Amino acid sequence: MNGHPSEDRISKIVSNLPQRVSDVAEQWAKSSPEHIALVEASGTWSYGKLARVVLSTEKWLQHLAVRPGDRVMVVCENCRSLVAILFATAAIDAWPVLVSARLSSREIDEIREHSGARLVIYTTEISVHAAQHAERHSAIIQEVAELGSLGVGGFNGNAIPEPLDHEVTDRVAALIYTSGTTGMPKGVMLTHKNLLYVGAVSADIRKLSPEDRLYGVLPISHAVGLSVVLLGSLLSGATLYLAPRFDPVAALATIEQKKLTVVLGAPSMFSLLLEYAKLKGAESFNFPSLRIISSSSAPLQPDLKSDVEEAFGLTLHNGYGITECSPNIAQTRTENPRTDVSVGPIFPGVEVKLTGVNGRQVGEGEVGELSVRGPNVMKGYYRNPEETAAAMDAEGWFNTRDLARLENGSLFIVGRTKELIVRFGFNVYPAEVEAVLNRHPEIVQSAVIGQQVSGEDGGEEIVAFVQTLSGSDLTADQLAEYASQRLIPYKRPSKIQFVSAMPVTPTGKVIKSDLIKMLNTAPIDSTAHIG
Repeated sequence: MNGHPSEDRISKIVSNLPQRVSDVAEQWAKSSPEHIALVEASGTWSYGKLARVVLSTEKWLQHLAVRPGDRVMVVCENCRSLVAILFATAAIDAWPVLVSARLSSREIDEIREHSGARLVIYTTEISVHAAQHAERHSAIIQEVAELGSLGVGGFNGNAIPEPLDHEVTDRVAALIYTSGTTGMPKGVMLTHKNLLYVGAVSADIRKLSPEDRLYGVLPISHAVGLSVVLLGSLLSGATLYLAPRFDPVAALATIEQKKLTVVLGAPSMFSLLLEYAKLKGAESFNFPSLRIISSSSAPLQPDLKSDVEEAFGLTLHNGYGITECSPNIAQTRTENPRTDVSVGPIFPGVEVKLTGVNGRQVGEGEVGELSVRGPNVMKGYYRNPEETAAAMDAEGWFNTRDLARLENGSLFIVGRTKELIVRFGFNVYPAEVEAVLNRHPEIVQSAVIGQQVSGEDGGEEIVAFVQTLSGSDLTADQLAEYASQRLIPYKRPSKIQFVSAMPVTPTGKVIKSDLIKMLNTAPIDSTAHIG
């Protein structure tokens, strides 16, 4: 099953791609050197300035004895210096290991150890979290020309460079470790071709141009912030307004004052914008320059989509991806706005197939496990051939472990294979239960997981974690009654747990493994048994 791209258009895009991610600004540095490329609170860089800073940063890294094939770990939040370090590292054929500064000490240390990083750099000037990790690792704070204050440390004289692929485009452009998993993190090797393809095609779908001004709050340490936001913007000659973290007040001010045209964010970001608007008594926003708003990184609920569209007066577009696919797999089209929460047609140039439990492909409208093949699929997991072989077959198909269905060429994500709950012999998809709970006016967000029950025919209980609005006095019994009116018995939560805040990744995705740990280490309070 394929998407429906124009083959000529895709062929033209691919033929015009640079070899390395570090070359994305080259065209504009020559033709429009004074056009603004990157903006942050502390200043701006034009395309010409960006090219010059990347060149000087290359020399700085080489002075620090970084070699081709070395891994350079960057503990970071979004800023201009991160972009320069990323591009300079890629330009000298070293591997940027992009790590969110908001990860825990344990996660940071595990990634540093597993990647065998030659050097660790911390964006201390704009990130208190990066500064804390730098201090813990005894990094030296340096003032680096054009880059400002950075933490530099962790030089590993025993690091062994990785061999370079013959084809430049097949070399690793970024090593991104997956989050929200149990056990050791897995390093996803994304090539120049992977990232540039997704960046260029996603920009083409949105018709980005030098006149566009984008909001860059999605972390560059994650695939969507790297390929779709950063590379897509710079390939198009657009201006990117970088933000190290999301703040609704600052976001709304930037959208209004800078006349932003494109805002890409996670559902949690749009939810916070609405919450802030309600606090201020505002029912809608007035941003005449804004032409696209789009959600990614986590499932989009129907009620949130409609509320956001009413407030912004624009369609909230949707997309779906996974780190291993750089990340885009499906994306709604601006010329074909949707009223549902489909993630849209398959990304141009990408193939998908949906497989049932019997190993056969399922039919139209049926749920199956989603596999993907195309120029967006990763090179593999770093230093983990067993996991790579388990995820990718000999024909290049990557198993996302997500459950989905196709209807009239558009993809709908149902849930994760491993999150599927079997209750009284019936399949329960957490996303369906979450969608019902999230419609309650006092619920900010919910997350549903399964809990094995010994000696019971039902197999698993359904446990719902819910975060309510500040000041809410909603009880578990009230929410249970609400759910019972909207869900058939086997889909109703067996237990309800109120939490003050959900554990989430920097992109706003709920970390269900943390909820499972919470469930396993502490008794559930405030529960209602309703099924």
